[in-house]
Amino acid sequence: MKKEDLIERSIEMRKKAYVPYSKFPVGAAVLTKSGKVYTGCNIENAAYPVSLCAERVAIFKAVSDGETEFVEMAVSADTKRPVSPCGSCRQVMSEFFQPETTIHLTNLQNQLKTVTMEELLPFSFQPDDLPPSL
Repeated sequence: MKKEDLIERSIEMRKKAYVPYSKFPVGAAVLTKSGKVYTGCNIENAAYPVSLCAERVAIFKAVSDGETEFVEMAVSADTKRPVSPCGSCRQVMSEFFQPETTIHLTNLQNQLKTVTMEELLPFSFQPDDLPPSL
């Protein structure tokens, strides 16, 4: 899949965002190793902490479908610069993405910044940092 197609899928997902409070729709699309694309949009709640970002929606949809190997992701929002995932999303992404996984960050003015997972969240907390299970 071309990165432009993945980016377009993320832009389309913005239209499905449920954002009555922030009015800040975000869309995401993630490509799995099997070739499937999973999409997500942010979904807010009046109890703000239980809201969920587009990136995590897309990843969790894929994981709930048995997909845990990812090739690349696109994230889009109507921002002045290419949108930047929040810290929570970066941590979830680092759990499932390899350090070299490509992430395309964009806005509606066609500005694009492509980074790797390692560049997005260097020195991330990883499963190996936890003590061994008993």
